[in-house]
Amino acid sequence: MQLDAVDQRIVALLVADARSSYAEIGAKVSLSAPAVKRRVDRLRSSGVIKGFTTVVDPAAIGWTTEAFVELFCTGRTTPAQITVATRRHPEVVGAYTVSGEADALVHLRAADIGHLEQALERLRAESFVTSTRSMIVLSRLVETPTAVPAPE
Repeated sequence: MQLDAVDQRIVALLVADARSSYAEIGAKVSLSAPAVKRRVDRLRSSGVIKGFTTVVDPAAIGWTTEAFVELFCTGRTTPAQITVATRRHPEVVGAYTVSGEADALVHLRAADIGHLEQALERLRAESFVTSTRSMIVLSRLVETPTAVPAPE
C-alpha cells in the first residue's frame, strides 16, 4: 500500500498518542473526523496499522533490570523454534535472528539481577541453546516504541 503524506502524518500522530480522537487528528491534518476514520480503517485493513496497545514503563512495575543475550544454537535450529521457545519466557520482550557469530539476540527484562539470572538459566535450558553471551543494560539512551517520521 502506498501511503500519502496525510496517511503518514495520521500514523505518526497515532504512534505519538493512539488515544487521540479522530476529530483531534483531523484538526491536525485538515480532514474531518469521518475522513480520518476511513483512512485509519483502510490503514488497519491493509496491515499498515496492526493494532493499538498500551506502553507500560517497566520501572513502574518494578522490572528495572534488562539485558541483551546472544544465543548460540545447535546447527539446525530454525527461527520458528527460537520464536516458540522465547515466547515461553515472560521476561523476553524481544527476540531477533541476527548476522554475525550469534544465531539470535534476545532482550530480557526482570525485577533484579537474581530474577534476570533465573530467566537466563531457563533460557539456557532450551534444548537447542549451546551457549549465551549477555550484556546488561546500564541505561537507556533512546527508545521509541515505533518511530515513524512525519512528513515535513
